[in-house]
Amino acid sequence: MGLDLIDIGSNLTHDSFAADRDSVMARAAEAGVHRQVVTGADLAGSRQAAALAALHPGRLWSTAGVHPHHAASFAVAQRAALYELLTMDRVVAVGECGLDYYRNFSTPAAQRAAFSAQLEIAAELRKPVFLHQRDAHADFTAILREFHGKLRGGVAHCFTAGDFELDEYLTLGLHIGITGWVCDERRGQALRATVPRIPADRLLLETDAPYLLPRDLNPKPKSRRNEPRFLPHIARVVGDLRGESLADVAETSTRNAVALFALTDS
Repeated sequence: MGLDLIDIGSNLTHDSFAADRDSVMARAAEAGVHRQVVTGADLAGSRQAAALAALHPGRLWSTAGVHPHHAASFAVAQRAALYELLTMDRVVAVGECGLDYYRNFSTPAAQRAAFSAQLEIAAELRKPVFLHQRDAHADFTAILREFHGKLRGGVAHCFTAGDFELDEYLTLGLHIGITGWVCDERRGQALRATVPRIPADRLLLETDAPYLLPRDLNPKPKSRRNEPRFLPHIARVVGDLRGESLADVAETSTRNAVALFALTDS
């Protein structure tokens, strides 16, 4: 039996996939990535992700949320529309939501308000959260603590940090999403040292395609575009760091994704 991997964070609605999306999905399946969760980062993108997932039952699911970059546009009307999207069966998580004080495309106050509002929706609908955090760890964890025990789990998407952040996220009940950042021996040193400490039942894998092409991929695509088909490469690096086989990492991460997002074949 071949690999059975789930990419829990692919941006399949991105413009760079418009011309060959079906081929991208076919290449992923050939590589053993048979299922994907498509990320929604604003209301329009979340609708697109949900529509795409509806076309591919058993292969695609989606998230719906407002990324902190777009938090300034979050309003009562958006909240209602987002809530409606999240009642759909194949929309399996709230997000991408969180805080990003690195870019501050929206003010920190607007980000915190939008984040809290989306956590309220997640708590009410009993759906997990798909979380983004950059340069905002203290405020991010403080807000999550307010909802601790009310949420049905979540994932720290594109985790790039070290032991301190890992321990806090684990205490908050989060899963840890590992991307191709782990393949970068320069920027990913702290992450690479921390990956062996991630409990087996909290490990998830994602490409964040078309972003974060693994630096050590050889040969690299001429387009420099990341694709879900490269998830086995990330899984292999994770396995090497953890002293585990590719098959074991695939089995563990897939089982965790199915459980967290309540994925079904329908």
